[in-house]
Amino acid sequence: MPKPQILALGKLMPVVTEGLQAEFDLREIPPDADREAFLQSVATGVRGLACGGGLVDSALQDRFPKLEIIANFGVGYDNVDAVHAARLGVMVTNTPDVLTDEVADLAMGLMIATVREIASSDRWVRAGNWTQSPYPLSHGTLRGKKLGILGLGRIGKAVAKRAEAFGLGISYYGRTEKPDLPYTYFSSLKDIASHSDILLSVLPATGATHKAVNAEILEALGSDGTFINVGRGSTVDEEALVKALQDGTIHSAGLDVFADEPNVPAALKAMDNVVLLPHIGSASKHTRNAMGRLQLENLRRWFDGTGPVTPVAETPWPAERLSLNRN
Repeated sequence: MPKPQILALGKLMPVVTEGLQAEFDLREIPPDADREAFLQSVATGVRGLACGGGLVDSALQDRFPKLEIIANFGVGYDNVDAVHAARLGVMVTNTPDVLTDEVADLAMGLMIATVREIASSDRWVRAGNWTQSPYPLSHGTLRGKKLGILGLGRIGKAVAKRAEAFGLGISYYGRTEKPDLPYTYFSSLKDIASHSDILLSVLPATGATHKAVNAEILEALGSDGTFINVGRGSTVDEEALVKALQDGTIHSAGLDVFADEPNVPAALKAMDNVVLLPHIGSASKHTRNAMGRLQLENLRRWFDGTGPVTPVAETPWPAERLSLNRN
């Protein structure tokens, strides 16, 4: 029996590539090839897509009449039109859980670095300023502060657990209240911003969250407030954020994600009260390899009939409505 044909899109982790080469008929787009011509040449045989980046929209999905599964690398899958995949009867998977602790650790580190001015203190020492005078007392502190978390999913809960150890008062915003948790719930972004000293976002990229953190929310956070984002850049009105920082509407920001990565606004780079990271929330070898193994396992289990490990909400498993109606 021929091995299922899998098309690699974007750069895959070596653990994924090696596994796919051993167990499947892996097709990779040659770097010097005509992409359109190559896709046309393999379209009729592709049964799975292993995604390491790039847009998997409805038009791309429609090119593969035997497509059964789209295995995405990452907990976020806004690059995949999962609604269209569901209409086609195509399974979509992501790689949650294995990156939760890594991202939560980074979120806490970014928050501390921003509030306690670690990056600017480092620059102060490197510039030789310490030999002239002590570093000014930092404006921020975690003592007695209130943390508002936007999006209390897996990562949000892990951040909250860590923040408890720092003695922070914790509240959260989300679509629904979670009565089993001991944190204060807000159904309004403006209300939680008004209540918080530090606003930390782990919101996913959806139509409902697009530029959800806007000028009104930042104004509610206030001039002593700090904004941290480890979710998605599209959830923030970046122009409004720049203006809020320039005008003193909020005090500081720590950002791991941006609206147009890897392009970061020059205005943000110029500010000393902003900590900028290159989207490294899950970027350790340990965690990225774990994500890769999960991506591979989703493909393996789909084709051996046991069902994927981590299907996304739009394509649940098992589900009678998910019928492979194009085969």
